[in-house]
Amino acid sequence: MRLVQVTIPAGKRETVLSELDDEGIDYVLTEETSGREFTGVVSFPLPTTAVEPVLDRLREAGIDEDAYTIVVDAETVVSRRFEQLEERYEEDEETDKRIAREEIHARARELAPDFWPYLVMTVVSAVVATAGLLLDDAAVVVGSMVIAPLIGPAMATSVGTVVDDQGMFRRGVKLQALGLAVAVVAATLFAALMRVTNTVPPGTDVFMIGQINIRLAPDFLALVVALGAGVAGGVSLATGVSATLVGVMIAAALVPPLGVIGIAIAWGRPAPVFSASVLVLVNTLSINLTALIVLWYMGYRPDHWFREDDARLATRQRVVALAAAILVLSAFLGVVTYDSYRTASFEQEVRGDIDALLDQPKYGQLTLLDVRFRYDDPVPPRQPTRVTIVAGGTGDGSNPNLARPLERRIDEALGDLALPEPLGSPNDVQVRVRYVEMETA
Repeated sequence: MRLVQVTIPAGKRETVLSELDDEGIDYVLTEETSGREFTGVVSFPLPTTAVEPVLDRLREAGIDEDAYTIVVDAETVVSRRFEQLEERYEEDEETDKRIAREEIHARARELAPDFWPYLVMTVVSAVVATAGLLLDDAAVVVGSMVIAPLIGPAMATSVGTVVDDQGMFRRGVKLQALGLAVAVVAATLFAALMRVTNTVPPGTDVFMIGQINIRLAPDFLALVVALGAGVAGGVSLATGVSATLVGVMIAAALVPPLGVIGIAIAWGRPAPVFSASVLVLVNTLSINLTALIVLWYMGYRPDHWFREDDARLATRQRVVALAAAILVLSAFLGVVTYDSYRTASFEQEVRGDIDALLDQPKYGQLTLLDVRFRYDDPVPPRQPTRVTIVAGGTGDGSNPNLARPLERRIDEALGDLALPEPLGSPNDVQVRVRYVEMETA
């Protein structure tokens, strides 16, 4: 529910009050005594979905942009006429179930923070995310998402487009670009500090840390997360639902990969920088695209009909541009998805060959305990460099030579995995067999 207060221009009093009476709206009229061009202030409660259509009718009756219009939340309204009005708008299928254009414009403006608080919170969230990644601590990474102020600029960009507010659109774009750049710089400086001070032990392969490694090979499922975050952001903004939890979801798609970019720069590894950067760009564009589509689909337009054509054209152009950019960047996600299929098929075939080999009578005394695959390049397309087989034996010194026949079978399985030069590396996979003494009681 909303409480609306509107100043009535001179000469429009009877027309405005007649519109409210025709709608069956309870109102309170306060006389204006300031001597200005307004004759009174009318206050009336409305269902949330009724705010925009009622304000549109009042504008047609003569309430122009110079008049003051205030819309605030109302906790409780006790009125039989209000209950009837609420039921009428709930039953009216033509009424959009969303907050008013004026409200969403104000909410988007509030979500886009001031420069310095936005800068500080972005730096803090990037540093906390980088620390969580290096610690391999999911709880710390989630904490960095909670404090990240990234939902506001994305929503401001989309709202500015659909209501044709170019100032809001430009501010949203600038804040998004600034936030991504500042987060990368902060993450890089912090990661470099951790490296030079040996807080991260020398020789540690940071790209094998779980929280980092899972963000080096983003596939099409990462795109689903970003698209879902954009839809949730647009819907929460349009329905007046708290955007806090949605902000965490949007930050989940952006903040950890930004930390990975900083770590990769600090460790001087261009391939992970490229991989994580593609993930950040795809997620950012996807959030903006889906939020824009959702808000336009829900019926948000400029307040003047002659500006609607400009807004429609700008929306179409930006949707096409965003979709084209996402399509181009998604080529990398396709490579990762295909690479995951390739490596999974290769590993499954190798395990099957090892099981078939150990089923032979001369290897009957061995039991397969583990198979480990090593890929030196953390970024797809990947080629295996080592396969380690752990087999349990009786410890009587009769362990047969298993490495040579395994090497031949792995070379055969590698034939389908091989990539053409220069993508592929030489098909030289080292095979290691570890024999572990087993005692059976």
